[in-house]
Amino acid sequence: MPMIDVYAPAELFPPDADAQLGDELTHAVLRAEGVATPGPFHLDNTAAFIHRLPASAISTASSQPARAVRVQIITPPGSLNRDGQKQITAEATEIVARLAGDPALAASTWVILTEAAEGGWGLAGTAFGLEEFGALAAQAAAARAAAAGA
Repeated sequence: MPMIDVYAPAELFPPDADAQLGDELTHAVLRAEGVATPGPFHLDNTAAFIHRLPASAISTASSQPARAVRVQIITPPGSLNRDGQKQITAEATEIVARLAGDPALAASTWVILTEAAEGGWGLAGTAFGLEEFGALAAQAAAARAAAAGA
């Protein structure tokens, strides 16, 4: 159940790229978490927010405005191992540069991985921790088993 935020200059991506950016990043994060074939549970509970900012809102110490992108991915505790962290960082950077049509953008694309604290992930009025995520995983496994047996 990752949450993805992309912050970029408004004109960086084509006007109709938001849905594709969100979809590709969502699937990339789920792959990095080890979810090879995401079902409705994963897809309905992974959100991407595309923040198109005025060019003047993004700067570096040497450039105002700056042509830079920040991708922040927040995951539940323990969702990404080290290989998953490396995988999503590389994939997110590639997706951003490709959809912007600028391979050089990879050099100024920051990917920030944040793991929510135990109990620090809330959805539908519930603060999720290992116990709640374990119960969700058990429910999802039971639903898959029931569907396979039907």
